[in-house]
Amino acid sequence: MLIMRGPGVKKRVRMQKPNLSVQLPLAIQLNHEATFRDFCWGDNALLHQQIDLSIAGEGDRFMYLWGLQGSGKSHLLQACCQAVSGHRTSIYLPLKLLNEWGPQILEGLDEQDWISVDDLDVVAGNPVWEEALFHLYNRVRENGKTTLIISGQQPVANLPIRLPDLRSRLSWGLVFQINELNDEDKIATLSHLATNRGFELPFSVGQFLINRCGRNMHDLDLVLSRLDEASLSAQRRITIPFVKSILGI
Repeated sequence: MLIMRGPGVKKRVRMQKPNLSVQLPLAIQLNHEATFRDFCWGDNALLHQQIDLSIAGEGDRFMYLWGLQGSGKSHLLQACCQAVSGHRTSIYLPLKLLNEWGPQILEGLDEQDWISVDDLDVVAGNPVWEEALFHLYNRVRENGKTTLIISGQQPVANLPIRLPDLRSRLSWGLVFQINELNDEDKIATLSHLATNRGFELPFSVGQFLINRCGRNMHDLDLVLSRLDEASLSAQRRITIPFVKSILGI
């Protein structure tokens, strides 16, 4: 409540709550590199097929994806939103970033044609969030049009969810584990990302990065960005000796 004062005036004006459903799309910026063109499916052919069907409006409207950090969940969920953006409404919700907004951000989102909810693990076990997600599932089911895809790092049975009804909702549709890429696919993905950024990543350098910097694609992408910046600054090609000097290995 805001009290406005002036000469002989004392007026109470009720402050309206901000419309989060309007502000939220403006607050989330999709990664322009998170497209299907830049996603390596690897040993996930069945998932690829089902995603294509859902985007065409012919597949299951509920899907839960799980995989370890760096398996490509966030990339895939954003790619889905970008793929449908030309002809359908969509929204990407990374709960790791939006947790502090509170579960009220889910209100009215069933008006979207496509909803991608990322990082379910962040709110699993929180009764308020679980209740809100449960109701979102129900509203989406009732409207008969929206596709809801949710991701987490664990299978449904291992999530620390307290609300049994939400656990059952997560199993309503298709459940997929995102299989990790093999080393050859990881090197090919790194090479593709490097080409998009305007430089060449030799196969030997890609092999070196995987052997010395870990096999988590999220971490490898961060390393690639660091090498890109260092290469531009030093005006040098990316070679194994250069990588060693930049990364201190």
